Amino acid sequence: MLEKLRELENKYIELEGKILENENDKELIALAQNEISELEAKKIQIEKKLTLLLLPKDPDDEKNTIVEIRAGTGGDESALFTGELFRMYSHYAEKCGWKIEILSSNPIGIGGFKEIIFAIDGQCVFRKMKYESGTHRVQRVPVTEGSGRIHTSAVTVAVLPEAEDIEVEIDPKDLRIDVYRSGGPGGQSVNTTDSAVRVTHIPTGMVVQCQDEKSQHKNKAKALRVLNARLLEKTQEEADKARSMNRKLQVGSGDRSEKIRTYNYPQNRITDHRIGLTIYRLSEFMDGDIDEMVEALIAYDQAEKLKEKVVQL
Repeated sequence: MLEKLRELENKYIELEGKILENENDKELIALAQNEISELEAKKIQIEKKLTLLLLPKDPDDEKNTIVEIRAGTGGDESALFTGELFRMYSHYAEKCGWKIEILSSNPIGIGGFKEIIFAIDGQCVFRKMKYESGTHRVQRVPVTEGSGRIHTSAVTVAVLPEAEDIEVEIDPKDLRIDVYRSGGPGGQSVNTTDSAVRVTHIPTGMVVQCQDEKSQHKNKAKALRVLNARLLEKTQEEADKARSMNRKLQVGSGDRSEKIRTYNYPQNRITDHRIGLTIYRLSEFMDGDIDEMVEALIAYDQAEKLKEKVVQL
């Protein structure tokens, strides 16, 4: 890339020399000036790429992720939107060539989820998905609403980089494993064996439950996978606080309490409140066409980090 930049600079000098040598040839000067404009545009692009290379890379960007979506305010409508967000991310993952595995779910009878936790495996998953952490707000007329009034509901999303074995060490003595009989929506029995697993990390009080599999062993493995990711996130949050108590929260901070986005169905729009971007194609967005939003968030985050680096220099 540096060699390309030097080539452009040499070409720039050469063209300026031609203009000086042929100051009476208006046609040649016009052609040279057009070429200089193109060179300047290319130079800006290369310099931008070089500057981005100077930014410290997020060591988690290449990792797979665990995504947790939970219904918040809004009752059944919130649970329904939880299911729609899961489908949106599933379609996006399919378009990216990623693989999804449901780790735990708590469905309701009308097609939504009180909670769903799933893993996404693939290339650069966390790099693209990390900006989805936060509170997602939906504004629309619920299917159960007879008067046609618009309701506002909320769903929280947490995106965690999946921990590798060497990153999180868990002492087996710190775990309490409980098994119980799993149950489906409305109290319906899923199976007649004690296959559901509840894992409690005693030092932190973190609890993870998994009951989707008929195998107790598989449910335990999935619960530990989620627990590892949560413990890694906790460790990283504590490290960030230790580095700077007054550190400005950036777009990729993953603060779950922050309202990050509104999905307004009557106006056919999605607005991301962190970067002020509004997209007017809600149905396509909910079908997994979220690249425009993802790329805008990445670009904004990079720009903010560049500003921070310039201030430090």
